[in-house]
Amino acid sequence: MKISTSLAVAAAVSSASAHTIFVSLNGGAVGDGVRVPSYDGPIQDVTSNSIACNGSPNPTTPTSKVITVQAGSTAKLTWRHTLTSGASDIIDASHKGPVMAYMKKVSDATKDSGVGGGWFKIAQDSFDGTKWGVDRLISNAGVQTITIPQCIAPGQYLLRGELIALHAASSAGGAQFYMECAQINVTGGSASKTPATVSLPGAYKSSDPGITYNLYNGQKTYTAPGPSVFTC
Repeated sequence: MKISTSLAVAAAVSSASAHTIFVSLNGGAVGDGVRVPSYDGPIQDVTSNSIACNGSPNPTTPTSKVITVQAGSTAKLTWRHTLTSGASDIIDASHKGPVMAYMKKVSDATKDSGVGGGWFKIAQDSFDGTKWGVDRLISNAGVQTITIPQCIAPGQYLLRGELIALHAASSAGGAQFYMECAQINVTGGSASKTPATVSLPGAYKSSDPGITYNLYNGQKTYTAPGPSVFTC
């Protein structure tokens, strides 16, 4: 058996206990302002409405809280294997891939489903030729640190944390998408720049090189799917 095949089999065996959830924002309680599911499984159909903020087959729990964040400040997204896992249990190390974040301007963050247009990417930790965003997330005890753009308009947004696990992504439909949406109110934004936006679903195709990708053939380059990161 080739080494690459052995690695793929090992990844498949561990996958049942290797899922993850974006559980809280800025040190808040689990699910307080973040729509978390009870089950930590992935979405694998990029055409599903669940690719926006998760959902069937992982129904999420509504939350009435909207978290205030300052434009230009850092925000910390905490990821855990389950809703009750500790800082040493984030995701199995075999589940390598990028860790990203998107935002969407909405009128009411507690009611908007996230499905449709308006999304723009604000952060991306991908692959440097040696280590993946997931490797760095695990090393950082599951905390993904991003910056809320200073130049956007104030108001309510959905903040979408996303992790893509590529351990089974060598064929279409194998990539695993993990995402949840936090409900935030951005204050102090200058509104000096309007981001170009994409739709979820719609921004990803199963054939994208960052979605169908062989993790085990020694590639040293990787192109993350979706739009470029918005900058001020």
